[in-house]
Amino acid sequence: YLKQETSRKQWYQRRVRGSNGGSKKDFLALNVYVALCYYKLDYYDVSQEVLAVYLQHFPDSTVAINLKACNHFRLYNGKAAEAELKNLSDLCSPSFKFAADLIKHNLVVFRGGESALQILPPLIDVIPEARLNLVIYYLRQEDIAEAYALFKDISPTTPQEYILKGVVNASLGQEQGLNDHIKIAQQYFQLVGGSASECDTIPGRQCMASCYFLLKQFEDVLIYLNSIKSYFYNEDPFNYNYGQAKAATGSYKEAEEIFLMIQAEKLKSDYVYLGWLARCYIMNRKPRLAWELYLKQETSSESFSLLQLIANDCYKMGQFYYSAKAFDVLERLDPNPEYWEGKRGACIGLFQQIIAGHEPRETLREVLAILRNTGNAQVEYIIRIMKKWAKDNRVTVS
Repeated sequence: YLKQETSRKQWYQRRVRGSNGGSKKDFLALNVYVALCYYKLDYYDVSQEVLAVYLQHFPDSTVAINLKACNHFRLYNGKAAEAELKNLSDLCSPSFKFAADLIKHNLVVFRGGESALQILPPLIDVIPEARLNLVIYYLRQEDIAEAYALFKDISPTTPQEYILKGVVNASLGQEQGLNDHIKIAQQYFQLVGGSASECDTIPGRQCMASCYFLLKQFEDVLIYLNSIKSYFYNEDPFNYNYGQAKAATGSYKEAEEIFLMIQAEKLKSDYVYLGWLARCYIMNRKPRLAWELYLKQETSSESFSLLQLIANDCYKMGQFYYSAKAFDVLERLDPNPEYWEGKRGACIGLFQQIIAGHEPRETLREVLAILRNTGNAQVEYIIRIMKKWAKDNRVTVS
């Protein structure tokens, strides 16, 4: 694969260089082939310039208009690409079935997968990319099993196919806890990212970052993500992974800023996002914000896990007020002795902070209320000591 892909790119580059020698004014069609070579090399703006020469003479060319639409999709967005395809749709005759199929296929891609299940399956044996785009559709719908079933028997031959194989296996492995699929994904990502033809491309560096991410080697992840972050400044999926890598290496301030840039509600409601953001808040000494994250959640196993994270991380950071509140809720939801021990330790730690003047004395009332929520025999002894101190220091607690 590595040799084949390098040779393929070298072939495109030779075609481009060959097209620049001598006069080619009488060979206008050559511009389409050169433009296609530039497209394959990811030089979409150059491809567009070369293609324009041909389109000036043949504005109704099916191949050229389709390539122009694909360039617009890469350079701008789906709407810009769709506008270009409208002309092609108007020009196609009923007998030119391939062009009609191509238009239908590309419109699904340009529209972000709209009508994919109706249009793409019949085209799988007509247009090679139809299978790949259907797999991508299933992945976006989180139907990992369908994506895997559609792609499992396909032997990849291009970087895009290897990357998609990696993504499918990584998704399946993470969803079902299958380490064998995680290892296969690592191998695919490393194969692409380490190849001579892809190592210095953006997809190649993304692949190496993904490989190290799955290996939990986050320092190495950041080497690759830092090198391409300027291309993905406002991309939510990139920032989702970038923030995790930053937090995993202890760069909590930067990680918090990155997480807060994410706009997609689907990602912002994901437990992984909430957990990492809560940890960043706590490590950046903003425990109140972490607590507010929990308060916004509906009761579920994930909100319970978030509460555990807040209780334990706040305890480790000496943020005993919010640790006590979190352990108090945990204990009421599940009378596990460990939660009482955590609450007891947090309440005593908070009491010490009050004595030292690091917390307002009025907070003692809330500490006593939290302790009274427990039926443990130790409670009365602890409350008695706290009340005695309050009386000696003229602090009203009742």
